[in-house]
Amino acid sequence: MAHRRGSGGGAACAVSQQDTWWFPVLLALGWAVVLGAVGGWLTQLDAWYRQLRFPAWKPPDWAFGPVWTTIFLCAGTAFVLAWKAAGTSGMSRGTLVAAYVVNGLLNMLWSLLFFRRHRPDQAYVESYLLWLSILAMLIVAGSMSRWGFLLLAPYLVWVTVATALTRAVVRLNGPFSG
Repeated sequence: MAHRRGSGGGAACAVSQQDTWWFPVLLALGWAVVLGAVGGWLTQLDAWYRQLRFPAWKPPDWAFGPVWTTIFLCAGTAFVLAWKAAGTSGMSRGTLVAAYVVNGLLNMLWSLLFFRRHRPDQAYVESYLLWLSILAMLIVAGSMSRWGFLLLAPYLVWVTVATALTRAVVRLNGPFSG
């Protein structure tokens, strides 16, 4: 916390919200909660989904919730660590926020395409953009914090598996239209 002397001789606090410990935590929580809530709302395991054929190696449906919760917890922690390591560099912090925002939008778009529009083929193509956005998060956070990089690595692995799973769904069930 920075203090400076005011003209009246008293100490005046000059602390930016961005320099407090709770600001990056709130940003990370907001990102995770929005993604979890919107992703959950977009995910419909309806009759269309139940009739899809899946490869034998697909994880059980109940596993996806805990996996995503863990990934969002790790990614949020990576965000906070990278934010803190960036110090007061607005450019670094801005790049970090931008990487997370782009990733969040692409994450929600995948769920929209697959579950709401019933277009696994489009979700498969989009998953490459999502994968690249995670790579960008890794690079940006990793340039600020080694732990940030390590905490984001499972996200990249999971989306790599999810991309292969989406490709299998397309091959087993396509073509899709609509």
